[in-house]
Amino acid sequence: MTTAATVHEGTGNSGDSEGSSVGDSPYALSHLDALESEAVHIFREVAGEFERPVILFSGGKDSIVMLHLALKAFTPAPVPFSLLHVDTGHNFPEVIDYRDRVVAEHGLRLHVASVQDYIDRGALRERPDGTRNPLQTVPLTEKIQSERFDAVFGGGRRDEEKARAKERVFSLRDEFSQWDPRRQRPELWQLYNGRHAPGEHVRVFPLSNWTELDVWQYIAREGIELPQIYFAHERDVFKRSGMWLTAGDWGGPKDGEDVVRRQVRYRTVGDMSCTGAVDSDATTLEAVIAEIAASRLTERGATRADDKLSEAAMEDRKREGYF
Repeated sequence: MTTAATVHEGTGNSGDSEGSSVGDSPYALSHLDALESEAVHIFREVAGEFERPVILFSGGKDSIVMLHLALKAFTPAPVPFSLLHVDTGHNFPEVIDYRDRVVAEHGLRLHVASVQDYIDRGALRERPDGTRNPLQTVPLTEKIQSERFDAVFGGGRRDEEKARAKERVFSLRDEFSQWDPRRQRPELWQLYNGRHAPGEHVRVFPLSNWTELDVWQYIAREGIELPQIYFAHERDVFKRSGMWLTAGDWGGPKDGEDVVRRQVRYRTVGDMSCTGAVDSDATTLEAVIAEIAASRLTERGATRADDKLSEAAMEDRKREGYF
């Protein structure tokens, strides 16, 4: 396993000053090395600055990469953070199985905030459209408050959605977990300001400068295992609002929505009721990378119905406390 400090040999002749460039230097980092180094630095910075950090971990590819980076940042010591998952109750079984397996493998502590528990006791109500993604905010914010987490790692990337491009790496949230873009702090020279008042906390985004393609290329380089849902497979799906959704007891399909068996894969993983599959024959990492490189739609823009509710759907939820 490489580390952030790994030095790779360049192709240039270090003894020949003529025509040399930074890219020819034996000390030059590839773009993936640079992204990894930045993320490792962020994890270590948080470990030194905060008392009770936690990593949001859903079993999706971005949170998987985050955990991999955290393991690298502190090896051979254990990761000094616990994990937190907001369980909607409409998760893909393959992803939950993967989550539990990884937690057991690394001896990690997992906190689960259950949307179903809130519905059962009347604190939240089911939406008419069946989706529970917008219902995650209250369980998330209350779990942060009850466990007194002062830093919460999220896997948001700047290329996912325009509201997420407004975030800093350290994003201050008030005592109600709400986000105000006017309170964003400058982060010159990778200097991060984690100061916060009692009751406030900071959301931390180590993958801020990564793209979907970077994530996949890093997964391939590091040999990171993923749930098979990310690769092409045959699945029973039905079409709604232009997306292929997985049939299930969450409320789909409705009358007139025919279930068909198609070869699909998922670019992003969330609530089954709002996460669409894409037609694909990409069964390997190399094929997925080629597919992503040719795509002109972001993963959320192509496959997340909850981001299509309005032009400012994500920003509205962020202001309420969502990621």
